[in-house]
Amino acid sequence: MVSSYDAVLVMSFGGPEGPADVVPFLENVTRGRNVGRDRLLEVAHHYERFGGVSPLNGQNRALIDALERELAARGPKLPVYFGNRNWHPFLVDTLRQMRGDGVKRALMFVTSAYSSYSGCRQYREDVQRAQDAVGAGAPIVDKLRVFYNHPGFIEPNALSLRAALDSLPPERRGAARVFFTAHSVPLAMAKCSAYESQVMEAGRLVAAAAGVADWELAYQSRSGPPHVPWLEPDILPEIDRVAGAGAKDVVVLPLGFISDHMEVMFDLDVEAAERAGDLGLHFIRVPTVGTAARFIAMIRELIVERLEPGTTRPALGSNGPSHDVCAVSCCLPKR
Repeated sequence: MVSSYDAVLVMSFGGPEGPADVVPFLENVTRGRNVGRDRLLEVAHHYERFGGVSPLNGQNRALIDALERELAARGPKLPVYFGNRNWHPFLVDTLRQMRGDGVKRALMFVTSAYSSYSGCRQYREDVQRAQDAVGAGAPIVDKLRVFYNHPGFIEPNALSLRAALDSLPPERRGAARVFFTAHSVPLAMAKCSAYESQVMEAGRLVAAAAGVADWELAYQSRSGPPHVPWLEPDILPEIDRVAGAGAKDVVVLPLGFISDHMEVMFDLDVEAAERAGDLGLHFIRVPTVGTAARFIAMIRELIVERLEPGTTRPALGSNGPSHDVCAVSCCLPKR
């Protein structure tokens, strides 16, 4: 195996791991974004409902553990490091550790399947700032491609969706309303990336693989000033709509996410589930891919294709595999 890399870096958003972390974490997230204190404290209450602990770091550690086992069993035998944008372990500290360990060049897996400023380019900018802070000897970090149409992402999502539908009585399955959800972003950001079309394509691929003909895409987790337009429709009014149309069952798969973190748990498991219950709807929230074996194998495949030129680059649908190196202006919001 040809190797020009000596480590893997898993990079994610980060989250508080105790009540005392919540407000400092949210201050990191919202710094420079003109978010009012009232809104920050409102979101803090979401975390308080779950003991002040975000499940994200724990889920990422489980993913890293599974990836380490996959690499140990099948190669390449590369160490895996963990760095976050907004909370411990902070990326800059991880890069310092990597430098101290002698890492020269690493491949980065970002916990986002799609192209967008916040889901791709911003992570690259974070790496650049961290490298500048670390200084001489900071490892070179190259990001793995986005994987929204990789079979290792599509197939486990399709299996989970099919299992959710099969849990319904046979006579109700055909009438169940299926929604895929993704994190909403400002329209200005969406127009500068392939995010919206990629989410739609992932939904099409998952639905086809699960044998679902009728499905819809909705968004969740909107934030920011009310006058700024974001991608719609939001999942909550969509639940109202289908209930008004006589639906009995709603099945929601958060396809825009790879783990069941706070936004999935609060926006869907709490808010959407409560809305559906108030309307008399049976609500099923489908799990994200998490540490599904096929998904972990996919991460290894993304690593191998960068280490071995000419390796097959799997992609479903007609879009083909995404690029490895982003254009200079890729996903930059218009000013």
